[in-house]
Amino acid sequence: MKVLLLNGSPKQGNTYRALQEVANTLHEENIETQIIGIDYEPQPDCIGCGACHGCEACVMGGNCYERVREALATADGLIVGSPVYYAGPSGAICSLLDRVFMSCKQMLEYKPAAAIVVCRRGGASAAFDRLNKYFQIYNMPVVSSQYWNMVYGHTPGEADLDGEGLQTMRTLAHNMAWALRHLTSTAHPTLEDKIKTNFIR
Repeated sequence: MKVLLLNGSPKQGNTYRALQEVANTLHEENIETQIIGIDYEPQPDCIGCGACHGCEACVMGGNCYERVREALATADGLIVGSPVYYAGPSGAICSLLDRVFMSCKQMLEYKPAAAIVVCRRGGASAAFDRLNKYFQIYNMPVVSSQYWNMVYGHTPGEADLDGEGLQTMRTLAHNMAWALRHLTSTAHPTLEDKIKTNFIR
């Protein structure tokens, strides 16, 4: 089994440290991990062109997008981490996720997922809520922990001082391992054809 972890920061700072704590614990559970970080390349926004519906890939592509799409094909679970900017996730990770979730539905459905946010002081809950909304639209079981998945730290290395935050990451990893072992052995539910209701005609 394999979990893909996305770092919504181009740096290997506190967000990376939180994801690394999860990855280390998943390795103890004999689960493979891959961490992919947003690079400094600008992330195009989804423009709702619909071209991906025919080919199941975003036509705007990009190095980071292609790496994530390739990794999703073999991943059994997904964890997205982001620093908190103005009480929300980084703009780059949201731009990437908008395109990934629009174009890679078949690679995402029913895979357990979790969000992680890292902040200096405030805004973590709002950013955490924003990321979780991606998972909940595609039947992805959201994996929880002993507390909301947040770690505190501003300058690189400060995450190591947040004992509770790092413990929350380890608990999240154990819960992800538990979810993977139980969900991968269970058939997906049979659902009705999706109904779409537009309120403006």
